[in-house]
Amino acid sequence: MIALQGKGFDIILVSGDPYADHPLSPVGVIARVLEARGYKVGVIEKPDWTSDDDFLKLGRPRLFFGVTSGSIDSCLANYTPLLRRREKDEHAPYRSGKPDRAVIVYCNRLRKLFHGVPIVIGGIEASLRRFAHYDYWENRVRRSILLDSRADVLVYGPGELQALEIARRLDSGQDLDGIPGTAVLSRDLPSGFEEIPSYEEVFSDPEKFIQAQRALANYKSLAQKHANRYVLQYPMPEYTPEILDWVYGLPFTRHIPPDYPELEMGKFSVVTHRGCIGRCSFCSLSLHQGDRIVSRSEESILEEIRRLTRHPDFKGYIDDLGGPTANMYGMDCRRCERGFCLACKKLDRSHQRLIHLLRRARAIPGVKKVFVRSGIRYDLALSSPEYVKELVTYHVSGLLKIAPEHVSPGVLRLMNKSEVPVEKFRQLFLKLTGQKKQHLKYYFMVAHPGTTMEEARELAAYIKKLSARGEKPVEGVQIFTPTPMTRSTCMYYAGLDPETGRSVYVPRTFEEKKAQKRLIQEYLNQAPASPGRFRTRADLRAGRKPSGGRRGG
Repeated sequence: MIALQGKGFDIILVSGDPYADHPLSPVGVIARVLEARGYKVGVIEKPDWTSDDDFLKLGRPRLFFGVTSGSIDSCLANYTPLLRRREKDEHAPYRSGKPDRAVIVYCNRLRKLFHGVPIVIGGIEASLRRFAHYDYWENRVRRSILLDSRADVLVYGPGELQALEIARRLDSGQDLDGIPGTAVLSRDLPSGFEEIPSYEEVFSDPEKFIQAQRALANYKSLAQKHANRYVLQYPMPEYTPEILDWVYGLPFTRHIPPDYPELEMGKFSVVTHRGCIGRCSFCSLSLHQGDRIVSRSEESILEEIRRLTRHPDFKGYIDDLGGPTANMYGMDCRRCERGFCLACKKLDRSHQRLIHLLRRARAIPGVKKVFVRSGIRYDLALSSPEYVKELVTYHVSGLLKIAPEHVSPGVLRLMNKSEVPVEKFRQLFLKLTGQKKQHLKYYFMVAHPGTTMEEARELAAYIKKLSARGEKPVEGVQIFTPTPMTRSTCMYYAGLDPETGRSVYVPRTFEEKKAQKRLIQEYLNQAPASPGRFRTRADLRAGRKPSGGRRGG
């Protein structure tokens, strides 16, 4: 139990993760933001859900309980892509300490113990289950998590503005309808909402599931009927550079508890921006953080680094300077009507803002090295050889992460990944690194919809070429896991491409998934030993488990 301010709390946060007063800790950020506005906040971290004791220790909050499973969906944390319990995984045993569907479990415990106290749910698990969704772990379509959790309101995406508005309204006796970036249950369908196929329709008809998938977006007012009630989504609030500057300028101590070692490797990381314009089909970011870039101001970032140089534990190294994709900093754009930014000719691909930031950051007194350990989008980086040179000369610790995911054009199209050959970037990287001991770390994926054994062999052949050249290409290969609300999950469930309606081959059996991975693993076992693993801020954000598995793009 963490008591941030005395006793008699206004708000109590319940999290499946440990609490850390750190800008990479989801519950830590929400607690800091609420505290900054004068609310008394308590935190129940990693509660024992098998008894009432942990949920009772901080008492009854004056305003509300805020509930999250943490930085990763609890089912994804508890099961491998082949649905084995992770603690029983002989290759990388891991115990999350969370129940399956932690948000539902925590909320129902609180509802039993504290009648009448509002419950607010948020974080990745709630955000991506706000509508009816395919649940891979039960192999069925489940209804909105709002119903099963019995929560009063759901916060989707980054939740700082929503949490503050919820607290303000409850403090002044107002209702919770209409808050941007939230979803609620309603008996009525208000005007101005786009109604998507109902839970009952998407449960029984894959075509209706696809219709619903096509409509999903954070900037819309959406409604989905569940029996005699509607799930209403209000559009996401506008997060601006000024808001991010304020959030990350709060006085985080960066204290990390001993039971949170995965965060320790990102202790002195600095977030530069939010959002991702990639829209990878298998990635949840566009429907969680958003598909637009919001960059912090350069001065805010540099001031945060200056503060870090005064931290008693700082040794001169910035662990990571980046965002969901490190080289999207500065690619903010609001000039079009929700088009696909990567296809826009107006997108500034020069990387000049980022280059300027990197040069100023490493010049700060007390800073020995500024590492960029977040992955980069290599097709964007090809637009600026100057940026790549800057990166490999000053900011790579030995490994540079890129995520081509595959090499087959058909699979890449379904993934909505770049078809620019990764070999083109590899040649530029080798040219610029010269004799330096630096390597590319590739992320690849097997068993994604559209991947037959033929495409798996195509990928294996490319990895074999890399291994034959003496490179250390990958630490492992991720088997695709269908996670709620992504386009790839829609393909997996429906067997159809939601963009075109065409049939898509889906490898469904565990035997075929293992066979595709085995093709790659044979070459990995022949390759030289990997230079090591990093558990960075980008890994945490994307939900990568401590064994090095990954989620997102």
